[in-house]
Amino acid sequence: MNKHSRSSLDALLVDVRACRACAPHLPLGPRLIVRAGADAIILIVGQASGARVHASGIPWNDASGERLRNCLGIDAATFHDESQFAIIPMGFCYPGRGNGGDKPPRRECAQLWFDSLLETLPKIQLALLIGQYAQEHFLGSQRKPSPTETVRAWKEYAPAFVPLPHLSPRDQPWVQRHPWFESEVLPMLRERVEPLVAQDLGRAW
Repeated sequence: MNKHSRSSLDALLVDVRACRACAPHLPLGPRLIVRAGADAIILIVGQASGARVHASGIPWNDASGERLRNCLGIDAATFHDESQFAIIPMGFCYPGRGNGGDKPPRRECAQLWFDSLLETLPKIQLALLIGQYAQEHFLGSQRKPSPTETVRAWKEYAPAFVPLPHLSPRDQPWVQRHPWFESEVLPMLRERVEPLVAQDLGRAW
């Protein structure tokens, strides 16, 4: 373990969690939900906190999180182990409600913090890009015309990235319309995650 990497990340996270750049635009005020350890090997990039996550301060502490953990084949303790998983959404705070759902993540987080955070996470081997905003940020012009097409083209982004759809219960109709997601993508995802988690458990401390 590189002590300098740990201290750099810890100091950066203090600054991140103190950020108030978009406070005037947040209906419930700032509460930055970011978790990471310098040894993390899997990066999870979602959209932004929902109201329940904002209230608890625990990332993916909702039905979407339960579905994500099921998709990964891991339990909650493993998921919240910062030495294994870095959880950095595109928007760190709950953006409020819009028409038909939560508003998109605000852009300030990615502009101010993303590059610096990733520089302090040198051991990341797999990034899960959940939803169009994460895919746009990381894949850029390589993404397909729609998130569905990007998810279906997952082989093009392997082994570093796995694009995923939103995993809320409201997206169950999408899963039903696209059976290849559960028959092709989920088995691949679990096969990628399992050895990385096992590798982490076998580290010598």
